Amino acid sequence: ILSSMIRARAKEMPNVSQVTEEENENTEKLKLRREVGLLSAVSLIAGTMVGSGIFMSPEWLLRSMGSPGGSLLIWAACGLLTMLSALSYAELGQFIAESGGEYIYLLRIFGQVPAFLLIFTSVLVVRPAGIAAVSLSLGEYLSAPFYPGCSPPQIVIKWIAAACILVLCTVNSINVRLATHIQTFFAAAKLIALLIIVVGGLVLLVNGQTSTFQNAFQGTQTSIGTIGVAFYQGLWSYEGWNNLNSVTEELKHPEVNLLRAVIIAVPLVTLLYLLVNVSYFAAMTPSEMTTSKAVAVTWGNKVLGSWAWLMPLSVVLSTFGSINGMFFTGGRVCYIAAREGQMPNILSMVHVRHFTPSPALIFTSIMSLIMIIPGNFGNLVNFFSFTAWIFYSMTFAGLLYLKIKKSDFPRAYKVPIIIPIFMLIAAVCLVVAPIVDNPKIEYLYVSLSILSGLIVYAFLYYFQCCPGLTKATLFLQLLLEVSPTDKDTN
Repeated sequence: ILSSMIRARAKEMPNVSQVTEEENENTEKLKLRREVGLLSAVSLIAGTMVGSGIFMSPEWLLRSMGSPGGSLLIWAACGLLTMLSALSYAELGQFIAESGGEYIYLLRIFGQVPAFLLIFTSVLVVRPAGIAAVSLSLGEYLSAPFYPGCSPPQIVIKWIAAACILVLCTVNSINVRLATHIQTFFAAAKLIALLIIVVGGLVLLVNGQTSTFQNAFQGTQTSIGTIGVAFYQGLWSYEGWNNLNSVTEELKHPEVNLLRAVIIAVPLVTLLYLLVNVSYFAAMTPSEMTTSKAVAVTWGNKVLGSWAWLMPLSVVLSTFGSINGMFFTGGRVCYIAAREGQMPNILSMVHVRHFTPSPALIFTSIMSLIMIIPGNFGNLVNFFSFTAWIFYSMTFAGLLYLKIKKSDFPRAYKVPIIIPIFMLIAAVCLVVAPIVDNPKIEYLYVSLSILSGLIVYAFLYYFQCCPGLTKATLFLQLLLEVSPTDKDTN
C-alpha cells in the first residue's frame, strides 16, 4: 500500500530519497519566507517575554527574597542581564546569519556534539517544559472564575492547557502571517493590561498607599542559593528575549532589524515589569502576595472593584500570546536541527502549500502535552531556567571565541567584549550557585538528562542504528503533505 501511495504521489511532491542530483538542479525547493518585519519582530520578543511570568513569578520571587526591596532589585538585575544577553546575541546574529538560535551557534562554533546535546535537551525537555508551564498558568487563570473561593481541579487546568497547545499548533501550522498577526494583536493586548496595572499602582501611590515600601529591605534573604533561585523566577519572566535569533532566516533585513527589535522590546518590558511590581506592592502586603494563587487577580479584586474581571482576561490573553511566540520559534529550532541532520529528516520538511514547518510544530506539541501530565508551574520554571542557562553560558563563550578569532569579520554591529565576558561569568554563577548552596536531586536529574544525549548521539550517528526510519519518513511525508527545504542563504 505504501509503495503504491509513493508512486501515485511521486509526480506531485519531491522526495528526499527519490530526487536525483540531476533533478535537484531543475527542482526549486521550498524555503521559509521572510515575512517578519520590525513590528512583528518587536511583538515576537515583547509578546513572548510578557507571558505568565509577570503574573505568576512575583509571589514566587518574593518568597525567595523575603522583602519587597530585595524583589525589586532582582527584577531590575534580571532586566539588565536580559539586555546584555540580547545585545550579545544581536552580534552573534551578524556572525552567523542563520535561524536556530543557540543550536546553530554551537553547531557552527563548537561542532556536532555540543549542538546535539543542546537540541536533544531543548527539543525533548526544555522547550516543551516552557510551553507546558505557560499553558498551565493559562489554565489556572481561565478556570479560576468558575471556582470562586477554591482552587480549580488540576484535571480542569490541564485539559485547558492541552486545548490551548492544540489550537496554537494548528494556527502555526496553517499560516506564518496568521501566527505573526496573532502575536502582534496579543502583544498589544497584554501591554494594555500591564498599563492598567501600572496606572492603578500610580493612583494608589498618589493616595498614600506606601506602607509596604517602609523598611522595604527588612527580612531580605542573602544566601547564594536563594538569590540564584530568585533569579530563576525573575529571568523566567524575561524568557523570550532570544526568540528572534531562532527565526533569522524569516526576518526582513536581519542585519538591522535584529538589533532594533532588541533595543525597543527589552527596555520596554523591563520598565513595565518594575512598574507592575511596584503596583502589586502598593496594593498588597508581602504576606498577601506570597499567599495569593494568582497575584494579578488579587490585585484586580482590591483595586478594580467591579472591573476585576479584566485581570483574569488579561492574563489569559497574555499567556496565549506568549505560548504562540514559543511555538513560532520553538518549532523552527527543531526544524533547523533536523535540516542540519541532527534530528529525524521529517522534522526538516515544510508544508507544500502553507510553507510552515508543520512536522516540527506537531512534534513540539506532542512533547509539551506529555510535560503537562506530571508538571506544575514552579518546578517546570526552575527546571527550564537551570537547563537553559547552561547552554546560554556555552553560547556566550562561543561569542568570545568569534570576537577573538574573527575580530576582522565584517558586521554592522559590535558589542564591547566586556559584555560577553560578564555574561559568561553571570551565566556560570546562575548554574553553579543553587547547586553549591542548596543541592537538590532535580539538578542531578537535569545533568543526567543532558549527558544521556551522548548515548543517544552515539547510538544514532556513530553506530547508525536507525531501523525503519526511511519508511517512516516517506509515510509521514505523504500523510502530512510536506517536502524537503533549501536553506536561505540570502
